[in-house]
Amino acid sequence: MKSSFNDIIKSETPVLIDFYADWCGPCKSLAPILKQVKKELGDKVKIVKIDVDKNQPLAAKYQVRGVPTMIIFKNGEQMWRQSGVLPKEEIKNKITSI
Repeated sequence: MKSSFNDIIKSETPVLIDFYADWCGPCKSLAPILKQVKKELGDKVKIVKIDVDKNQPLAAKYQVRGVPTMIIFKNGEQMWRQSGVLPKEEIKNKITSI
């Protein structure tokens, strides 16, 4: 997982990483919002979901203490980070401003 994760976040295109857990209620409500964001922005963003229970070392590396946590990377750099559920327009605005 680690080498491919590093390859994914080195993208020129903004990459939104959604750290989530199957047992997390807010994560379930964020999923359809992210689907809409992807549908509306298309190739302008990559969205990758990471299950914190299955990828604990990665979650620890990025100090994910609560889920959902979204982190946007571009060219391997962390550009933005937010925990909790946000409205679709707010997420879209963040992505397009990076």
